[in-house]
Amino acid sequence: MDQRYKCAEAIIKATDEIDVDCICTLVDLSVEASDWGANLIYFDNQAACPEHEKRLLQSEADYEKVNVINPRETRRMSEHIELARKLFEARGDVKPIVGFIFGPLGILGMLRGHDYLFMDLMMYPEKVQAALRNITETLKEFIRGLVEAGCHAIMFDTLFASKSIMSKDMWDEFEGVYMEELAQVISDSGAMVMIHNCGDGVYFDVQVKRMDPVLISYMHIPDDCEDMADIKEKYGKSITLMGHIDPGWLMVATKEELEATCKEQIDAYKKDGGFILATGCEYPAAMDFEYAKTMVNVAKTYGKYNK
Repeated sequence: MDQRYKCAEAIIKATDEIDVDCICTLVDLSVEASDWGANLIYFDNQAACPEHEKRLLQSEADYEKVNVINPRETRRMSEHIELARKLFEARGDVKPIVGFIFGPLGILGMLRGHDYLFMDLMMYPEKVQAALRNITETLKEFIRGLVEAGCHAIMFDTLFASKSIMSKDMWDEFEGVYMEELAQVISDSGAMVMIHNCGDGVYFDVQVKRMDPVLISYMHIPDDCEDMADIKEKYGKSITLMGHIDPGWLMVATKEELEATCKEQIDAYKKDGGFILATGCEYPAAMDFEYAKTMVNVAKTYGKYNK
C-alpha cells in the first residue's frame, strides 16, 4: 500500500479512537530537510532524524547546496501535500486540518547540525542568510500546496524562538523576517497562521508581531510571563492558547495527577474561551492511548461550557 495511504489511515484511526477535535499533519521534523538531501535514519518506534555523522552541509561552503526546490515534485514534501489531501477528504468536513511545517532555521539545523549552525550564524551570516532565503521561497510553495490540498491552517514550528536556544534579536534577524513573509503567504492563501514552540522561555511577543497568529501551541511559560494567569492576561484575549501538558512528565505521572493537571490548566485559561487542552509537544510514541483519552475526557466533561 502507498505510504501516504498508510499514514493517513493511521492518523484517521487515531483521531477517531481518541476523539480529538483537530487533525495535524505532523509526521516528523525531517520532512523538508529530506528533500534537500539530508541523510535520515528511520526507526520503528520513534521519529526519523538526520544521521549526525553524515550531515549534508559539512562546511560553510556547502550552504550553496541549499537551492530553491519545488515541493510539489520532491519526494517527502509532495507526499505530505498528498497526505493533507487524503486527511481533508476523509475528515475535513467535520474537523480542521492543520498542516505542519518546520521553520527555516530548524530545517537548516537539520542539514548542518545545530552546533555548527550556531557558530556559522556569527562567523558566516551572509552564507546562512542566503540559504534561509532559498528555504523560505521553497516553503512558500509548500504552504500553497498544503492549503490547496485542504489545510484550514498552517502551523510552523519555530523552536529557535526561545531563550533556551538564542536571543530574541538573533531569532528575529535570522528567522523572524522570513516568518513574516511566510505568514503573509498563509493569510493570502485563505488559511490561518498557527505556531508551535516547545522551547523554554518562548518569545511570544516578537512572534506575534511578525506572524499575527490565531493560535500558539507551547509547553513552557513565555519569557515575558510569570505564570499561566499572566499568559492568559497578556495573550489569551486575542490568541487561542494551546497546551501544555509536558510529554516527559506524562510518561511518569499517574492518571490522577494527569486529571488534576488538566483541570488546573483549564481553570487557568477557561475565562472567555480560547484554550485548547493538549500536550506541549508530541504525545510520546512509546505510550498507548490511555492518557490521551483521559485528557480528551477531562476536556469534554470538566472543560465543557454551559450554554
